[in-house]
Amino acid sequence: MSESAVNRTMGLRDWGLVLGLSVVWGGTFFFVAVAVKSLPPLTLVFLRVALAAGVLALLVPAVGLRLPGDLRTWSAFFSIALLNNVIPFSLIFWGQTRIPGGLASILNATTPVFAVIVAHFLTRDEKLTANRLIGVLVGLAGVAVIIGPEALRGMGANVLAQLSVLGAAVCYAFAGIYGRRFRSLGVHPAVAAAGQLSASAIMLLPVVLAVDHPWQLTVPAASVVWAVLGLATISTAFAYIIYFRVLATAGATNILLVTFLIPVSAIFLGTAFLGEQLAGRHFIGMGLIGAGLAAIDGRLLARIGLKKGLSGN
Repeated sequence: MSESAVNRTMGLRDWGLVLGLSVVWGGTFFFVAVAVKSLPPLTLVFLRVALAAGVLALLVPAVGLRLPGDLRTWSAFFSIALLNNVIPFSLIFWGQTRIPGGLASILNATTPVFAVIVAHFLTRDEKLTANRLIGVLVGLAGVAVIIGPEALRGMGANVLAQLSVLGAAVCYAFAGIYGRRFRSLGVHPAVAAAGQLSASAIMLLPVVLAVDHPWQLTVPAASVVWAVLGLATISTAFAYIIYFRVLATAGATNILLVTFLIPVSAIFLGTAFLGEQLAGRHFIGMGLIGAGLAAIDGRLLARIGLKKGLSGN
């Protein structure tokens, strides 16, 4: 794939953006919990991407940018829309109708594992090292500990649903690799986000019309309207600007580490706003995630003299 080289080790700014993205995406459940009670999931997904695309279509010219008009760039927009929105959203929705949400979250958190493998074969500058693989596996273990053992009870049933969610994780991994090309194409992160979401809305519209018949739905309450607007503007439009910004500078493997941090952000948001209680396993899981991220980043290991042993150099 044609792409510009990226920094495999993230700086403080990139780590800050990844943490911010985890908070934005970790807060998605606040909006979804309100909106899904009144809107069919496919309609909600369509409104999420379509309204976000509208917001970015207004933002892009306001900051002196414009959407490209060439076929090559729009072909890339439709390709990443399939990999990053349309296919994985559909797979996860179908899978979650048959398996518990906790198990789906653990399966979705395998995204960095697939990203490390895919990046090794499809890029020149994100090759697999032992410390990266160990870090990803430790982080995945941390996610599993946070969500809890009860989420694994359905592991032996509904194999197709589990494979569906894993398929979404694979899609996200390929999307991360594919999305790196927007840097070499000279596409600004806000423009890339607007193009991806516009393409997603175009592809989802006929599906929603055929399946949900939205013209038959009742007018939602004001709380649902505000939830949809929050989901579209904060958790989608703003989030994907951050996503493409970090992807351009830090690479696919690093940006997809956000899937480890989302459960942590969700827990803290639940504690702060919903009165939920932290259990001992939450702190253990956070510690494992922190250790995994440190191993992937590599600088802490280098300072304590362990990087050489882990990487096999």
